[in-house]
Amino acid sequence: MTEQPPIQPTPVGALRFNTDTAKLEYFDGNQYVNITTDSPEQNTGGTRAVYQIGYDGSGYTDNTSFINIATTGDATFFGNLTSQARGNGAFGYSSRTRGLFGCGYTVPTSQNTIDFCTISSTGAFQDFGDAAKKVEGAVGFSDSTRGIHTFGFQRTDWAYQTDLQVTTIATTGSTVDGGFDADNDNHSAGASCSSPVRGIFAGGNPGPSSIISYTGIQTLGDTVDFGDLTTSENEGPSMASNSVRGIYFAGSPNGTATSNTISFITLATLGNAVDFGDNSTTARFSHSAAASSTRAVRAGGYAAPVTYNIIDYVQIMTTGNSLDFGDLNEPMRGAGAAFTNGHGGLG
Repeated sequence: MTEQPPIQPTPVGALRFNTDTAKLEYFDGNQYVNITTDSPEQNTGGTRAVYQIGYDGSGYTDNTSFINIATTGDATFFGNLTSQARGNGAFGYSSRTRGLFGCGYTVPTSQNTIDFCTISSTGAFQDFGDAAKKVEGAVGFSDSTRGIHTFGFQRTDWAYQTDLQVTTIATTGSTVDGGFDADNDNHSAGASCSSPVRGIFAGGNPGPSSIISYTGIQTLGDTVDFGDLTTSENEGPSMASNSVRGIYFAGSPNGTATSNTISFITLATLGNAVDFGDNSTTARFSHSAAASSTRAVRAGGYAAPVTYNIIDYVQIMTTGNSLDFGDLNEPMRGAGAAFTNGHGGLG
């Protein structure tokens, strides 16, 4: 009689297709469990971008709007911030489920409040906590769990702040000092984006600046030189990325002149930005940008004397001029804040 080999235990994580239920299952150590496929991006019909309006051309507002990046069309009202109508450089970043807006400016001073929302819903934002300082010109990025933002410009001592702050997105509470400085440039009123491991700051004040710097999102440490932009600017550029490439929409070198240039960087490697294409709509600055895995979408902006409601976009992994997307439901400039549930920091 031939001896049969011993029966091996089923390893944790083993997969099988259940022909009775037509479901894919995995073994959790005790039993086979259905594998479900559900994500915030599916729940919202694609990647949703939320924009903070900031200044609408006649005054500061607490309104926010959203779009579905996968389609083209006009923006829709999302909800109101908790108490502050903020412009002049608020930061925005997000996980796949939660988005945060914080800091900025409301007459007569800078702000430190932080608000949050559930991206897949609509409605009023809720209080998250406070940043350690009241600042404007803040820019930030995130991975799926942690947000980092620059401290920008503080009116109380009329100085640019070099320290960065860290937020755990899933909790509520105040920001904490990461114990590191933006050693290359303050990047106040500049731009930012991220991959799942690396955050990028570009342009801004003191300036005009062409500096690009980066830091590890989970490792923490002083920012390190990445390369240079194709232009030098100190006000109102914006940036958005998938996990591979960051798109830089040019701002202004002096708070008056406009630029129509678009450039890009490869996030995993160091080096200078490369020409991507041109703005095919009105040249402007003081806009906001957000991205999915395929598209970067810029909204709003200013070119004296007009505050715009224009939305345009590019396909991130190609090169070429931007294309018309639609319109915001109201003009927007100055906030510089947007987030999505599918940006590059989420992988």
